[in-house]
Amino acid sequence: MKTQSAKAKGRRAQQEVCRRILDKFQGLKADDVQSRGMGGGGEDIMLSPLARTLFPFSTEVKNQERLNIWESIKQAQSNSGEHIPLVIFTRNREDMYATLKLSHLLEIL
Repeated sequence: MKTQSAKAKGRRAQQEVCRRILDKFQGLKADDVQSRGMGGGGEDIMLSPLARTLFPFSTEVKNQERLNIWESIKQAQSNSGEHIPLVIFTRNREDMYATLKLSHLLEIL
């Protein structure tokens, strides 16, 4: 796959995650949840302070046929700062999944 096509595929996944967060939390506006440009460092989903209170995750989004989940987790952790690292991933014609540390999941529940 060409680099441009791979970036477009990743961008679509990021935008889908943004849409789903906005759909879930009706009080948020489009400016509260934005997709970071491809190739930019840091979190893939940029959140306003209000959005961060509702969705306390530092999100790494992957849309790849062959995903190295451990490298993705490592990337999410390095970008997370004080927030909970989360990896959301998918591939062609599949649902989206999310992964985070079990201790963080239990803390949230």
